[in-house]
Amino acid sequence: MSKLKNVSFIENFNDEYKNSFFFSHQIKIRFSETDMFGHMNNTAPFTYFEEGRIEFFKNNGLMQKWLDPKGETIPVVADLQCEYLHQTYFDEKITLNVKINRVGTSSVDLHYLGINELGESLFAGRGAIVQINKHTGKSVPWTEREKEMLSGA
Repeated sequence: MSKLKNVSFIENFNDEYKNSFFFSHQIKIRFSETDMFGHMNNTAPFTYFEEGRIEFFKNNGLMQKWLDPKGETIPVVADLQCEYLHQTYFDEKITLNVKINRVGTSSVDLHYLGINELGESLFAGRGAIVQINKHTGKSVPWTEREKEMLSGA
């Protein structure tokens, strides 16, 4: 297995890690997401993380639960981090991979990996999402059913 660039929040960033993702979402870099040199703006991956995260949670059924007007819980982003690994340009097609790194009591740590059509890792990210009560703002532990939904993603 080839050794890739070190990423601070990934113990072994190698081909095995790259192949450990089971959910992906396709993204195309828009002109508005680039700088005057045609490079992807450094803020764009955070928008991609949001898009991928929403699709990921739709896929495992949690997004529908959170969007229910009668529901009591919503997800909030507690932190986000990104490391840039390779230059990325306007009109490139990216596969954004999303996976659960760890499930906590009321949080989930997601990992993201953007890969171009050549198979090059462009950026890697992670972020903690916390489920809270939408009225009190207090964290709400995952139910057993929600843990099953997360593990099935």
